[in-house]
Amino acid sequence: MELMKAGDVEEEEEEEEEEEEVQQQQQQQQQHFHVLAVDDSLLERKVLEKLLTISSSCEVTCVESGDKALRYLGLLDDLDNFSSPFSPPRLSQQQEVKVNLIMTDYCMPGMSGYDLLKRLKGSYWKDIPVVVMSSENEPSRINMCLEEGAEEFLLKPLQLSDVKKLEPHLQKSLTRCSAEIKEQETVGFGIEIGIGIGITDSDVVDDGNNSDSNKNDNGDLKGDRS
Repeated sequence: MELMKAGDVEEEEEEEEEEEEVQQQQQQQQQHFHVLAVDDSLLERKVLEKLLTISSSCEVTCVESGDKALRYLGLLDDLDNFSSPFSPPRLSQQQEVKVNLIMTDYCMPGMSGYDLLKRLKGSYWKDIPVVVMSSENEPSRINMCLEEGAEEFLLKPLQLSDVKKLEPHLQKSLTRCSAEIKEQETVGFGIEIGIGIGITDSDVVDDGNNSDSNKNDNGDLKGDRS
């Protein structure tokens, strides 16, 4: 009986260690979450930043307009051509900015949240989850944003329970980013292998040519001696 009790204690300790490891992994993942918050109200930006920090412990970048959001994402120069399928994406600048979620107010001076949503969905950032916020509960506005590709439409004032709904979108975005990084590493490794094989093939061809020329040279020497 004492042995069984000792074994049970060991199993419980192992389970506790596994749970702690899982919690540590989740905390590390949450620390890599990056949210871009767009709102023309300083108070709303502060509240949103605090809620996101409390709920997910993620990094938050706040800007006060749609133009500044596009500038931060490297899309400001493409405003006139955002709908053109032939405009090349600025991958070098965008890949330097890692954003897992974009939250934007609907009513803003200049560019509205809906306009910002359309710009994002027509760009390199089309796969990043976008959440639209508004203090006005208008079904037509909500449906319009959801049809354009918004993941959520939240009503202000935001509550901690509302922000917690965003965690699956953050996790999905983080998983997608990790998959893209692995794919890029695989492609880069394949290119290196291809280049290496090409060099080896050329060396083999050169060796063959050199051997043939050596044979000809040897034959010429034999003819001269005869």
